[in-house]
Amino acid sequence: MGGWLGVLALAFAAFALAAFLLRLPKQGFAVFGAALLFGLVGYAWQGSPSQPASPKPPVTEVSEDGEAMVEARRALFDDTRPKPDYLMLSDAFARQGRFDNAASLLRRGLNDNPDHLEGWLALALSLTGHADGFVTPASAYAFEQAREIDPGNPGPDFFLGTALLQTGQVRAARDAWARLLDNTPEDAPWREDVTARVERLDQMIANAPMLQ
Repeated sequence: MGGWLGVLALAFAAFALAAFLLRLPKQGFAVFGAALLFGLVGYAWQGSPSQPASPKPPVTEVSEDGEAMVEARRALFDDTRPKPDYLMLSDAFARQGRFDNAASLLRRGLNDNPDHLEGWLALALSLTGHADGFVTPASAYAFEQAREIDPGNPGPDFFLGTALLQTGQVRAARDAWARLLDNTPEDAPWREDVTARVERLDQMIANAPMLQ
């Protein structure tokens, strides 16, 4: 937990530097935050920042740190806009790792707000966290709903690909990130990172006959 707090502190310090010292325009806050935290969420879900650097067996846990999961999702949205009460309450549960409670609140909230993109993405992440990192049919549906509301938002396919890769579904992860690239503008700040991820998976698939 301490390692993650340190990583998040560095991220927020970099954001503050860009926003206030370098006078980043307010309309660019969400985009800059997304680019900054794209690398962090991959680190959170594919690495173990609180552990030493010596080799360890693979860990199949998506977001054992609910705090990091919530902050990574929020970086994709304008945090100056008010969020519905059900999302705020569900985030409080998710930060504690109580993903089932978070999902229950989100389902009820989305019944009255079916076009709420961030709510569907939060539900997808909570359901995946509750399933120990595996993408279940319910979480896949939530990711799909979020994607249909706004195909240009990078969150659904990025988080979906991350979860799939971490649970060993390499080809499916590659396809999710490739779909994200298809919907990503050439000048998007996260394009280079996602392109590199797809290229690494292509190389992995090419060198592993069982993944063909």
